[in-house]
Amino acid sequence: MTGKDLLLVIDFQNVYLPGYDWACPGMDTAVANVCSLLDRWDRGPVIFTQYLPAAEPTGRWAVYNLEYKAINDNPFLSEMVPAIMPYLSKGELITKSTYSSLTVPRIRDIALSCDHVLLSGVVAECCVLSTMMEAIDLGCHTVLLTDCIAGQTPENEAMTAHIANLFAPVHTLVTTSTQIFSC
Repeated sequence: MTGKDLLLVIDFQNVYLPGYDWACPGMDTAVANVCSLLDRWDRGPVIFTQYLPAAEPTGRWAVYNLEYKAINDNPFLSEMVPAIMPYLSKGELITKSTYSSLTVPRIRDIALSCDHVLLSGVVAECCVLSTMMEAIDLGCHTVLLTDCIAGQTPENEAMTAHIANLFAPVHTLVTTSTQIFSC
């Protein structure tokens, strides 16, 4: 892979750490792999996303935000994980209030200006998968970094990679953060 690439780091927030409400078992490994990737990253922009509920949600988002009000109202749970904090200066932190990162016009515009959109983050079967599907629909070549995602279960992570593989090679590439430099 050559050209300008976007590294999208999706929602590495405290709520997904072990011991918290929406813990993802592979979170620690995914975060460590993303930090290692960020140490070497020189291929284009980096965007970190952070889910925060919309002030006036519509449709099912109103129900979702009411259901998870206690989580959403806890500022600590919404904060980026400590390991990611030092890396925020390498990119831009952008908040979103939907699963897909590409519903944010600034992120969508940057993604469309790049040759590849590399996906990392949580939750694999939710925000990462939604972002991947929207990126495909926008015509972006999407790279799923399997060692940089975490889901609610290892099976969900594998399912997300399986779905990404269904769109390969035209729309997607499924690889790891170490293999990406040899692509």
